[in-house]
Amino acid sequence: MKAASGGIPRYRKWKGPAILEQGFRPFFLLAGLHAALALALWIHVLAGGWTPPMHFPLLSWHAHEMIHGFAMAAVAGFMLTAIPNWTGRMPLQGLPLLVLVLLWGAGRIVMPFSALTGAGVAAAVDLAFPLVFLAVVAREIVAGRNWRNLPMTGALTLLLASNALMHAEAAGAAIPPGTGARLGLGLLVLLISLVGGRIVPSFTRNWLAKRGETKLPASFGWTDRIALGATAAAIAVFVVAPESALLAWIALAAALAQAARLVRWRGAATGAEPLVAILHLGYAFIPLGLALLGFSILTSAVPQAAALHAFGAGAVGTMILAVMTRATLGHTGRALRADRATVALYAAIILAALTRIAAAFLPGMTMTLLVLSGALWFAGFLGFALVYGRYLARPRAKA
Repeated sequence: MKAASGGIPRYRKWKGPAILEQGFRPFFLLAGLHAALALALWIHVLAGGWTPPMHFPLLSWHAHEMIHGFAMAAVAGFMLTAIPNWTGRMPLQGLPLLVLVLLWGAGRIVMPFSALTGAGVAAAVDLAFPLVFLAVVAREIVAGRNWRNLPMTGALTLLLASNALMHAEAAGAAIPPGTGARLGLGLLVLLISLVGGRIVPSFTRNWLAKRGETKLPASFGWTDRIALGATAAAIAVFVVAPESALLAWIALAAALAQAARLVRWRGAATGAEPLVAILHLGYAFIPLGLALLGFSILTSAVPQAAALHAFGAGAVGTMILAVMTRATLGHTGRALRADRATVALYAAIILAALTRIAAAFLPGMTMTLLVLSGALWFAGFLGFALVYGRYLARPRAKA
């Protein structure tokens, strides 16, 4: 492979099916499908329908599949596409990419039937994907001497540990309840804070500059450092002591810092471009989640479930959809423009997150709001798979 002008890698043309040309293609499509189908099964079970024979408690399975099924597929798609730009090496293609996809898929199939396979087999099958994926990422970063992004392997190692902890807890190990799920969700929030801190102001700056604006997003500075440090501290305490008074004050301080950080990125000026505005809206769920987490400890009027779903359905769900739509358009040669269908997808996920947060505050309407939130989430991510699946499965558009 040679480097094109401007330092952008130029790849040998892939001769096989387009879906295996780069990691974002299969993994973004599978992330959308799994987000929709796993959530639909969850709502079906809650409504009294057929329950799959799994050894995981239902709530734990739901958290596991949203974190280690849906979100991990999106993380894989993002990282496998970004790494060639980081390292200048060829992207993972063809059979090696297919093997990764099949390992991820095997985990999704075995999890609902883990009571039949046994806890050990289910854990071995499910943990194979994050373990192999970690090895692939580490090899590429080291081979490309891309030391700046080596910490990403640390994040993947902790996500692997989160997954293993969830399996161990489900198998009866003496682990504080929910530790693995809190670690996984917290890591996703921290990754969004780190990666979002690169892409949100960057894309906003580029868009505003094209419009001739002179007031641009602030550069990385002490506000960002304080926000990231406070958020990392809040997550660390959340994992080990989710009810502590210390967590309340750290989370509230982190919420203020994250809100100040977000304001400095000038999101209010991006309303005319949904592809940019959705990044700001998605990121806004991080300070909201931190504030709800802090207040959930200080007052019983705020349930912790509201904070968890501000993080999960809000920040994780919205930011993943935002990145998947933008990256798919850009990497398949389409115009970076949100059509009406894309705006509808964004609206569905935002409303799904807000409805799910509201359900935590309204016990008399919980099931109604859960079904409504689930329907919106299902429509948003199945809609992504249907609308964007044609781009992901077809060759890059000709210029």
